[in-house]
Order: sequence, then structure tokens, then C-alpha cells
Amino acid sequence: MFTLAHLSDPHLAPLPPARLLELGGKRLTGWLNWKRKRHLVHDRATLKALLADLQAQASDHIAVTGDIANIGLPAEYARGREWLASLGPARDVSFIPGNHDIYVAGCAEMAAREWGAHMRGDDIADSLGDSFPYARRRGPLALIGVSSGVVTAPFMATGEIGPAQLQRLAALLDMLKGEKLLRVVMIHHPPVSLAAHHKRLIDAGALKAVIASHGAELLLHGHDHRAMLNWLDGPDGARVPAIGVPSASAKPGMDHEPAGYNLYRIDGVAGAWRCEMVSRGMSLDGKVTERTHATLFG
Repeated sequence: MFTLAHLSDPHLAPLPPARLLELGGKRLTGWLNWKRKRHLVHDRATLKALLADLQAQASDHIAVTGDIANIGLPAEYARGREWLASLGPARDVSFIPGNHDIYVAGCAEMAAREWGAHMRGDDIADSLGDSFPYARRRGPLALIGVSSGVVTAPFMATGEIGPAQLQRLAALLDMLKGEKLLRVVMIHHPPVSLAAHHKRLIDAGALKAVIASHGAELLLHGHDHRAMLNWLDGPDGARVPAIGVPSASAKPGMDHEPAGYNLYRIDGVAGAWRCEMVSRGMSLDGKVTERTHATLFG
């Protein structure tokens, strides 16, 4: 059995000090929003407790679906590199960026430089760590990292994959199916969301069309800061679970869903995969407990 852990949106707190020259444009509105409200939600102690519980579960691999950073300050990327390293070696921790990681111009380069080892596929073409989608083969799984992080205007949090990534994703899904691997697509923005339009994935329809034509066994996402399960159409009547998790640092007792993460316990072979999902999260008393346990397929 192979166990994959999934967490998202840690939004590492506290926000590092910022120089006045760094707070232009969108960073200023983000900084004001952090000071007004977000600093009350994203809690360092909550994240630490959640990760201690995750480490105790002895997973084989960890998938992080975006938003380590908050407003794209340079200091956030070095700190994010240290945080990713605390989860495990780059081989065992896969990451894709979210909208807060690609907050303003220049953030993609900082993310590639500091976090590239966790965004690097097995193929030579992915060796620079800034090429998406990438593919990593781990045990019976193929982890496919898709980037929906793009620079947007202030007060916007939309994501976009783009035609080039979608074309390559389709090819990867076909190739990895031929290798008889269980295909796990990782993306920050969900393909199905109840969030406001200024927070959605612009080309969600195109992504769903790729999944419907080429298939996948599992899609993992973050962004909406809540536990989510939607079923996407796959080829020949198949259904593909698209699963989101709450922010990994969301403090209990606020108006957001408390911090949580998922474990996916996978066994079987191509054509007869089995996957159980265990959701664990923070309770009001500060303890991490099991929330749900369900069989997704098999």
C-alpha cells in the first residue's frame, strides 16, 4: 500500500517585515488585507500541530497544492524553501504554486529558484524546475504538477493553465496511462468551485475537457480553503474525484474551516485500483482528529 498525504494553502505566518519600496501595487492591498484580517486566520502554531500529526502518519509522499507565500515578498521564498525542507527531502515532497506564490511580476522566478527542487519532474525536459506540467513517478503513482498561478490585478485571485500546459497535460496523461500508473493531477485552483468569479480558474472548462478525454484517477487542489469533493467526467463513463482541503494553517474558531489534510491509501493494479481517503483536521480544543474515512474507488 502507498500512502499519499495532501495539504494546501499553509500561508506561512507571520508576514515577514517589508520595506516601503516592496509594498507597491498589489502587494500593498495584500499587506493591508493581511493586517486587517488574514493574520487572525493563518496561525503558525496551528500549522505546526497539524504537521506533527501528519508526520506521525508515516506517509510515503506529500503533495502540497500551493500558497506557501502571502504577498510575494522575497523573504517569503527563502522561508518557504526551509518549510518545504522540513516536510522531507525534495524527492518525497511535490509542490505546485498557487496565486499567492505568483502574486506579482518576478515571483515565478523566485519560486523556481527557491522551490524548484520540489517542482522538478523525472524527465530531462523538467530539469529546470520551472516547466509545467511536470511528472513524478513514485511507487504506483504518477504525480502530475500543473500550475494555475498567474499574475493578476489587485483584488483578483483567478488562475489560468493556458493552452500549452493543457496540451502537454493531455500527452502526459496518455503516456502515464500506458505505464499503468495511477495518475494524480495536482493543481491549486479547483476545476469546480462555488467561489466568486474573481477567484476561479478561468479555463476550468478546458481542464475538465482534458480529463474527460484522457482520464486521470485523482485530482488534488487547494485555494478555496475548505474540504471539497467533486466528481469529474472521465472517458467511457468513468468518474474522477477532484478533492480540496482546508488551509493547513487555519486557526480553529474563526469563520474559516479549521486546518486539515488528507491521506490517500492506494493499492491494487491498473484497472483495479483501490483508494481510501482519510481526512484529519484541527478541533476547537487544538487536537488533530480524524474527520472522515471513505473509499473513493475500488
